Amino acid sequence: MEFNDRVLKCIDCGSEFIFTAGEQLFFHDKDFKNDPKRCKQCKAKRATGGVRVRTETRTTCSACGAETTVPFRPTQGRPVLCRSCFQKNQLAPVPPPTPSTGATPTPS
Repeated sequence: MEFNDRVLKCIDCGSEFIFTAGEQLFFHDKDFKNDPKRCKQCKAKRATGGVRVRTETRTTCSACGAETTVPFRPTQGRPVLCRSCFQKNQLAPVPPPTPSTGATPTPS
């Protein structure tokens, strides 16, 4: 199979970059199905943890009723906790499971 250099467009910055024949051979050998979507600079920026925009949603705490923001979109039927109620919930010990009522007694 013969590979030729191709010009691709970066989805982050919109600049054109060359997908070399050697890179295409590497992708083929590794059985990668998709072409790269980002130029080397944007890929490096993304790998080092560049600026990530985190959406915040305003809501009320299910436990104390205080207004708070959470880094996700709440779904119906699940409680949403403010930071302090969430931390209290994390520190609370989990009760041990109770024995079932239909269990047979163990001999001594």
